[in-house]
Amino acid sequence: MDRPFKVLGIQQVAIGGDDKSKLKNFWIDIMGLSMVGNFRSEKENVDEDIARIGEGPYSVEVDLMQPIDPNKSPKVHEPKLNHIGLWIDDLEACVKWLTEKKVRFTPGGIRKGAGGYDVCFIHPKGNDEFSFSSEGVLVELVQAPEEVIKAFKK
Repeated sequence: MDRPFKVLGIQQVAIGGDDKSKLKNFWIDIMGLSMVGNFRSEKENVDEDIARIGEGPYSVEVDLMQPIDPNKSPKVHEPKLNHIGLWIDDLEACVKWLTEKKVRFTPGGIRKGAGGYDVCFIHPKGNDEFSFSSEGVLVELVQAPEEVIKAFKK
């Protein structure tokens, strides 16, 4: 296939729980990941701490998420491994091509994500119009910055 984009690597892993302080205790205090930020969005029903494994363009973000309201959607704590993020070298071309191939995306289109990069999500389930999906796993596609693109081309 003539794919007009390349998946460069894993950008993030998002882990949800009822109480992000417990997640933080394990991932930051016990495992030693670096804390790099926070993100809160009523619209996305998420309060998250952002941690990092590694340094530079090969680092991987680990989002430790809890819902603002556990009774509202999206339920960022169900499933516990909420989603994975993939660095994409050309997000617009990727979304266009995947849409033509009948891949289903979540509502919202391309937008700024918690890390400041353009993102969009592949839906975990297909439907009648868009039959292809990520088969049960929510996948975030993330526009890679130039530093990451150059690092992965080596």
